[in-house]
Amino acid sequence: MSTKAIFVQPGGGYDNVVVGSSEARAPGNGEITVRLHANSLNYHDFAVVSGMWGPSENRIPMADGAGEVIAVGADVSEFKVGDSVVSTFFPDWIDGTPLVEGFVTVPGDGIDGYAREQVTAKATSFTLAPTRWSHAEASTLTTAGLTAWRALMADDSLKPGDTVLVQGTGGVSIFALQFAKMAGATVIATSSSDEKLERLKALGADHVINYRKDTHWGETALALTGGRGVDHIIEVGGPATLEQSMIAIRVGGHISIIGILSGVSGVSGAMNFVPMLVKQARLQGVLVGSRSQQQDMIRAINANGMRPVIDRHFPLTDIVEAFKYQETNQHFGKIILDI
Repeated sequence: MSTKAIFVQPGGGYDNVVVGSSEARAPGNGEITVRLHANSLNYHDFAVVSGMWGPSENRIPMADGAGEVIAVGADVSEFKVGDSVVSTFFPDWIDGTPLVEGFVTVPGDGIDGYAREQVTAKATSFTLAPTRWSHAEASTLTTAGLTAWRALMADDSLKPGDTVLVQGTGGVSIFALQFAKMAGATVIATSSSDEKLERLKALGADHVINYRKDTHWGETALALTGGRGVDHIIEVGGPATLEQSMIAIRVGGHISIIGILSGVSGVSGAMNFVPMLVKQARLQGVLVGSRSQQQDMIRAINANGMRPVIDRHFPLTDIVEAFKYQETNQHFGKIILDI
């Protein structure tokens, strides 16, 4: 049976996004079939669709997919028909230390993703979704939610009383704020928008800084901790913000390198890493996480009752319009494609 799917043609770019169809086959051993209901947008998906990192062959985009199990193959005991599920970013990274370099196994990049009505895949391509969450809500977890969870909970064992600094109002940063408050941490949040800073305060941010007005925000964050420094920083800006992060971090603190929103090279062609040496800080690259980390995150969500922040919904066929909206940086939280 053929079902609707979105394809990005070789090279990518909005003019190379087309609506087509994909075959929905019955599940084999160790596989499940999922009727997909929602995707959520991430910067990595934008890179594929926009042509920044365009595919070399026709590719169904979107790493984040959520829906309902409609068929279960042999040797699958974890899922049953009717279960609500959400995709995994690395279907083959089940547990332990990172096993995959790059995106060769990532849905929507190295393999076909979830911008389609139906998919049959191995069971490790999904986990159960949080209870009582809608499919749209569940679709926010695969990339942004798990990245924030791993950075704070798996890589750094965040504990009550710690101080976390989050940058901006993208999906990872908002999830990091929510998880940090869930754990009893103090949160410092930065943004260039006073309006968005007020919304971050409403979500629980204890201190907010407008980095456009306060270009030395690293020193301000340091002062807010009484000179001790921030325990953990969610670094999404890249070279343009890392210098201030190194000022804000405490001795032995942890900076999670998650984004490259300011580019891939130093602002002036060089970066002073002396503060990192003097402070003996840990600089950790984070590329989402494992399936077991996703399951840990979902158990915590079920116990806590938190909900994701969703900005706006688009129908699947308006995928280009959704990414153009993402480019405006007007959004606060996640952008959803409804299937």
